[in-house]
Amino acid sequence: MTPTKLLTFCALCLLIFATSCKDDEIPDVPVQPELITTLTYTLTPEGGGDAVVLSFQDLDDDGPIEPVIQNGTLQNNVTYNGELTFLNESVDPSEDITEEVAEEDEEHQVFFVTNNDYLAVTYDDVDSGGNPVGLSSSLTTSQTGTTDLTITLRHEPNKAGENVSAGDITNAGGETDIEVTFNVEIE
Repeated sequence: MTPTKLLTFCALCLLIFATSCKDDEIPDVPVQPELITTLTYTLTPEGGGDAVVLSFQDLDDDGPIEPVIQNGTLQNNVTYNGELTFLNESVDPSEDITEEVAEEDEEHQVFFVTNNDYLAVTYDDVDSGGNPVGLSSSLTTSQTGTTDLTITLRHEPNKAGENVSAGDITNAGGETDIEVTFNVEIE
């Protein structure tokens, strides 16, 4: 084999080797957030009594059908034990997203925001790092009147952010999985 043919053969082999060893990159597929069609906040008075259920349902997820919101009436100077559930009812059988939030509790936090001091919500559950989650809570009423209660589930919030562990959503960051505002009457 002549030196020219040898050089051409080596260059061809190098070219084939270089292109065949190229990483077969798998393109990043964006993670789709779980669809949450239904949020239910069940409030049971401490010491017994009838539960109050605040609920939101939007089965067509921003489609033409308006969401169904059930607001509620609470009694003044009462503490309620609160339990949240999140469902995807667009599939059969429905999918309980609450279980996923509980399993991935370090990556989730629920925030409860009101427009006045008529009620206060405290966390009754924490993740493995001792940070609040919000699937279980206590809600205490302190004044009669009407208030808004906004419930927001955040995915991957900055739980170390200033006042985030106290329920302040301002510095939480992350991505909102669902946010619903309820109108609450306190008698």
